[in-house]
Amino acid sequence: MDIQLDFLRYTQWSGIATLVFAAIAILGFVLKWGIRFRLVGTTGFMLVVTAGLFALSLAPLKRTEIPGAIHYSRIYDNGATQVVIALPQTVTPVELDATLRQAASDLYSYGRLGAGGNGNLTIRARTVIHPEDGLSVPLFLGQVTRSLSSREDAAMAIEIYQDKFAQLGNSRAS
Repeated sequence: MDIQLDFLRYTQWSGIATLVFAAIAILGFVLKWGIRFRLVGTTGFMLVVTAGLFALSLAPLKRTEIPGAIHYSRIYDNGATQVVIALPQTVTPVELDATLRQAASDLYSYGRLGAGGNGNLTIRARTVIHPEDGLSVPLFLGQVTRSLSSREDAAMAIEIYQDKFAQLGNSRAS
């Protein structure tokens, strides 16, 4: 399913509706209907909707999907250079790698550049373990650091903390 083609189809239908409203507005002025000025407003609104749909049909709205990535939740984001995502305890190092790549792609934004920093976005992945009843401890499993100046960053630095997975394995048994 190509979303750009969908928006183009919506643009066509909205354009037709705009022309119909314009014709009714002209007819309203010719026949001096009381709602003629409301029809002008409706026509103007439809024109704005049509222009917006046309703009969406031009813009690329594609999301990169990394195979093997699992669902994550963003639990902290300072809007600039630091993000923390939460993963389930059942995550494996291979899934963590794919999920960090997915998060780096999803959370990249030109808007993050204005907040200063070193020009890099750092995304840390963590889960919560329960070493004993009534105690919850966050366990950071890895991180990815990517450039904020380039959409396609070939030099992403992915770190996976293998020693933390050993702690995760001990927590799974309890």
